[in-house]
Amino acid sequence: MNQDYVTLTIGKQKSIALIAHDGKKPDLIAWCEENQDILKNHFLCGTGTTARMITDRTGLPVRGYNSGPLGGDQQIGAKIVEGKIDVVIFFSDPLTAQPHDPDVKALTRIAQVYDIPMAVNKASADFLIRSAYMDMEYDHDIINFQKNIKDRADTL
Repeated sequence: MNQDYVTLTIGKQKSIALIAHDGKKPDLIAWCEENQDILKNHFLCGTGTTARMITDRTGLPVRGYNSGPLGGDQQIGAKIVEGKIDVVIFFSDPLTAQPHDPDVKALTRIAQVYDIPMAVNKASADFLIRSAYMDMEYDHDIINFQKNIKDRADTL
């Protein structure tokens, strides 16, 4: 086995982060309503306002973190690093400037580093939520960070 990577398992019940920019919140809420039967089988969390609006409209329990511009994107990124988020559904608004764009980019980057499935619009969310992997465990390889740190410390 390649020691540069470690295998992690995403469990059958997923921890799904739900995030939407202001202009896309109605779209994400409608998507959650359409997919309520699937989402109710998973643990849901999200940035503050989005989480609250989804719970209010759908009755789905969504654990809320801070609002995105107030650090919520970073909180979700930290949960990815801790291994506590398996999937990110982020309805982003590519046509509107976002004051917290660096946070959004950091969240996207950390999801890529940790090999976390991430949907950025309705079509990709539809494909992801209807994937056969949503109902089963999934093994994925990520960088062996302990080895990476040791190797970097030995060479610097």
